[in-house]
Amino acid sequence: MIVKEGKDMMGLIGVKGAIIAASLLLAGCVSFGGDVPDQLITLTPEETAPAGNFGGGTAASAIVVLDPDTDRRLDVTRVPVQIDASTLAYLENAVWVEKPARQFRRLLAETIRAKGGRVVVEGSDVEVAGKTFLSGRLVDMGYDAQVQAVIVRFDGLLEEKDGVIRSRRFEAEVVGIPAEVASVAPALNEAANDVAAQVADWVAGEG
Repeated sequence: MIVKEGKDMMGLIGVKGAIIAASLLLAGCVSFGGDVPDQLITLTPEETAPAGNFGGGTAASAIVVLDPDTDRRLDVTRVPVQIDASTLAYLENAVWVEKPARQFRRLLAETIRAKGGRVVVEGSDVEVAGKTFLSGRLVDMGYDAQVQAVIVRFDGLLEEKDGVIRSRRFEAEVVGIPAEVASVAPALNEAANDVAAQVADWVAGEG
C-alpha cells in the first residue's frame, strides 16, 4: 500500500512537471508587456498593378472588394496564437499596423487588380453602384502552436452582376515556423499573398 501511494505521488509530480514545462515553452507566445518594443506587422502584395492605366469601364462592370467579416479573435491588432483547441494567446511583441481584415481586403484588391484588366474598387462609397461584389469571412490569420505553422484561411463569397453567387474556401499554410515575430511576420505575408492569388484566379474564372 505504501509503495502504491509512492508511485501515485511520483506520477502526479510527473504530470505537474509536464504541465509546467509546456507552459514555459508557450510563455513566449503570450504578451504581458515588458521592455521589448512591439514590432509592427503589415501585409505587402507580391503582385502589384503597373503604373499607368490598369483597366477601365463603368461602375457597373467594376469589382467591389469589401472588408471580410471576422470573429472577435481577429478583430484586434494582435496576432492570435492557437495553443490548443480551447486556448488562445497573442504573439508577444507583434502588432498589426491595422486590423487584419482591412489589410487583407487591400491585399485582395491589389492582387486582383494586378492579375486582371477590370476596375477594382475598395470601400463603401461606391458599393451600391458596383454589380460584382467580393466579400466573405477571414476565418484564420495567425499562428498555430500545435503544428508550428502560420495559417491563413478565407471563405470567399462572389456575387456576380447576373445574380449568381459563388462561394469557396481558400487556405495557405507555412509550416516549421517558431513562435517569434521575426519568423511569423514574413510567413503571414507569404500565406496571405498565396490566398490572395488563389482568390484572384477564382474571380477571373481560372481557379
